[in-house]
Amino acid sequence: MDGLVSIALWLAGIGHFCVLIASVQVPRQLHWKTDLAKLEPFNRKLMWTYGGFTVYTIIAFGVMTLVLHNEMLRGERAAMVLALFIGVYWLLRIVVDFTYYSHEDWPKGRQFVIGHALLTMLFAFLSASYFTVVIWNVWIGRGR
Repeated sequence: MDGLVSIALWLAGIGHFCVLIASVQVPRQLHWKTDLAKLEPFNRKLMWTYGGFTVYTIIAFGVMTLVLHNEMLRGERAAMVLALFIGVYWLLRIVVDFTYYSHEDWPKGRQFVIGHALLTMLFAFLSASYFTVVIWNVWIGRGR
């Protein structure tokens, strides 16, 4: 089981950079240049700032996962707190998707439906991977 958890953790670290592949397409695909131009300058800058911090957070999650891979596998306290935080982050992203966004909110077109499904699956994998690391180290693996 340790080997599977290790592989899942490597894939989760890399998975964050896959999220960024979709992320860089958002401004063009969702016509931000046109839509954000309708906002007041401060609100427009605020949206770009939020987007930038979100990208920074996702990069940090990926980098920290890859750099702290062994610490997470060993169940070190700070690594467990980080893993739990990242797991909750992605779980909340899914919850927001299903409870706050409406199906009608999403852009129309087959590529958006497929992209949305793939991203949701990736978010679920990320969340499950981090929760698995925490559960494995805190409860299941404790008696090793």
